Amino acid sequence: MPGSAARRLRYHALPEPPTLPAVPHYSGPLLTRDSADTLRRAHDKGATEWQGSLDLGRGEAAVQLDAEGFTFRSQHYPWPGKLKDRTLYYWDGEEFCSISRFSGSLIKLVPTEWGAPTFEIDGIKMLPTSKLSPFEDARRKVELVAPAGKSLLDTCGGLGYFAACALEAGVGQIRSFEKNADVMWLRTLNPWSPDPDSAAAGGRLHFSHGDVSQQIEQVASNSVDAILHDPPRFGIAGELYSQVFYDHLARVIRKGGRLFHYTGAPNRLTSGRDVPREVAKRLEKAGFKAELALDGVLAVKR
Repeated sequence: MPGSAARRLRYHALPEPPTLPAVPHYSGPLLTRDSADTLRRAHDKGATEWQGSLDLGRGEAAVQLDAEGFTFRSQHYPWPGKLKDRTLYYWDGEEFCSISRFSGSLIKLVPTEWGAPTFEIDGIKMLPTSKLSPFEDARRKVELVAPAGKSLLDTCGGLGYFAACALEAGVGQIRSFEKNADVMWLRTLNPWSPDPDSAAAGGRLHFSHGDVSQQIEQVASNSVDAILHDPPRFGIAGELYSQVFYDHLARVIRKGGRLFHYTGAPNRLTSGRDVPREVAKRLEKAGFKAELALDGVLAVKR
């Protein structure tokens, strides 16, 4: 069978996503306290136009200023009220609201100095931002699995930075799962998150609302070429660090396929555990050859 035909069959072996209503990406302004203050200062100094980014550094646009507010992408918005630090705001049709939700946990999109935002769950930062952009951090990790032309499983989609970088790198097909509906909502407001329906995605990104610890059972054996596994910390989602789950990852990936597993670097002195080495041992038991890499574990299916 020709290689391209065989690859298409492997893609089709992934479970079909449930039918979900289309949620278009937000295209209005995203404000922080600093950006709103910058617009205000420009107007107070007599400027009628300001040139800059209101989409977290993805692009620049001319913004018209007047006494009542500002015009962005041909739509007029009133001046916002008092805004908080470390908070992003979007226009909900009536007012500027913080990009956060509370449904059991407080989930919030958080601006960074790098442009690409991170997010927090109950105040716990979910993506590293101290040394480089969370998007660039994702790019380094995606490069470890060499996704070009491959069928890729993205177990815990989050804001979609792994998926976005894999698309940039020429991935053949990517299936991404996200358990938390509020995180999926954050993605529609984040211009750095990939849109599965965009021309850039080209039909290659299949994004599903589901718990990968359960969905993995429906993925066919030897059906993916590479895996990116970025679970929440062990204390929140221990099932995604279990031997049972790792055995499933070994089952679905082809021989020679690469897996990157983010673990972070939990403090052994306070936690009493060496999570990266525990993960490496379990992956070895599942059938991988594993080694520590970046802030996680890189493994190759034996």
